[in-house]
Amino acid sequence: MAGKTKELKLDIARIGTVSAILTQPDNARACYVLAHGAGADMRHSFMDKVAVGLAERGIATFRFNFPYMEEKKGRPDQPAVAHAAIRAAVEEAARLCPGVKLIAGGKSFGGRMTSQAQSKAPLAGVKGLAFLGFPLHAAKKPSSERAEHLAGIAIPMLFLQGTRDELADLGHLKPVIASLGAKATLHEIEGGDHSFAVLKKSGRTNDEALTEVLDTLAAWIDQLA
Repeated sequence: MAGKTKELKLDIARIGTVSAILTQPDNARACYVLAHGAGADMRHSFMDKVAVGLAERGIATFRFNFPYMEEKKGRPDQPAVAHAAIRAAVEEAARLCPGVKLIAGGKSFGGRMTSQAQSKAPLAGVKGLAFLGFPLHAAKKPSSERAEHLAGIAIPMLFLQGTRDELADLGHLKPVIASLGAKATLHEIEGGDHSFAVLKKSGRTNDEALTEVLDTLAAWIDQLA
């Protein structure tokens, strides 16, 4: 990968400072503010692979830790704290990557917190939201209550979902996405779980499934106005 990776500190107003990483390829055409999931921080191998894979496709990523993860607490932050962290990350990504298309979202919890923040007040400069496994409900408890706020979002949204995702039963997710109209796009990763891992009997590898995720995400970013 031609480009650079920077270790940074992100200041969140009235909350504190967390670690962040900017992965910036040469001549990046977009930057994805990539929030981590509930159980693993920004350095998890999945986050690393997404950052490297997008850099190979000419897209920068700005990763950061939520305060609870930075402080090694077991329980995720309250939504207001998570939203503040996301807003700070978006602002910093825009400063570090001026003039490029800005996208936000992330893995599971991180994506849902980003959509909640956007529904309360638009994230400055963000052209679209991309979810890497939107957590629609708890495992084995299908419902669509966690998606109610999505109706208040006006910018395009991309849902990348594994067909074996136990946190997003497609029977519940598809009607939600249909109700959002043209602004929402669903791309199913056949056989993928919540992290897009596939079974050996599927005939393809986890890396091949992730390649599909990244190719789809990069193409979607490119078609955003």
